[in-house]
Amino acid sequence: MSSRNEILMSVRLNLPLVDRPLPVVPLFDDNPPASFLAAFKQNLVRMGGMVLDAPEPGDPLEPVRAKLADARVVCSTVPEITGNRHIASATQPWDLEDVDVAVVRAAFAVAETGSVLLQDEDLGVNAVAYLSQHLIVLLDPADIVVNLHHAYRRPEFRQTHYASFHTGPSATADIEGVLIHGAQGVRSLSVAFVARAAVRPIHSSPGAVDG
Repeated sequence: MSSRNEILMSVRLNLPLVDRPLPVVPLFDDNPPASFLAAFKQNLVRMGGMVLDAPEPGDPLEPVRAKLADARVVCSTVPEITGNRHIASATQPWDLEDVDVAVVRAAFAVAETGSVLLQDEDLGVNAVAYLSQHLIVLLDPADIVVNLHHAYRRPEFRQTHYASFHTGPSATADIEGVLIHGAQGVRSLSVAFVARAAVRPIHSSPGAVDG
């Protein structure tokens, strides 16, 4: 037996046999905002994200369609939008390095921080949320929780292999306070509020071939 294994075995054999239950963590939701949606929008913009609001009444995908108008390579993992780069065609993550805009759906969002939760089931290839130049996230307003304490009780953290909060676009700042977006990831993150399965699929451009 190696020295490492001997040390670990000794630790295991000498662990104190006491029952120490984890403390109960409160949810800190005594004073929730009047509107989760309004709070989410405010905090998303504060973190450098963009809100894609459609006029009322109107097609919630209209602002998404406008954002895709000049994109050469669109990779969509949602049924509502059809792109011209199929996520299944990426055999390696770097196959997505030329994607101009990726369109994905968030599992849920957090009003307190303006964050969206992206998981492997929705992304298809996790790297699409980092390698694309711009990221558009579809979010059902019903999927917004009040704060991170509620968020971490969601099943996504136990039922999926990958789940990551995204709060605005990639950003970095040097000691002089110069803020740069897109340094290590997407240059912009936009959120459109689209209920799940509420609209029929559309094509992002006349040349779109698959989703």
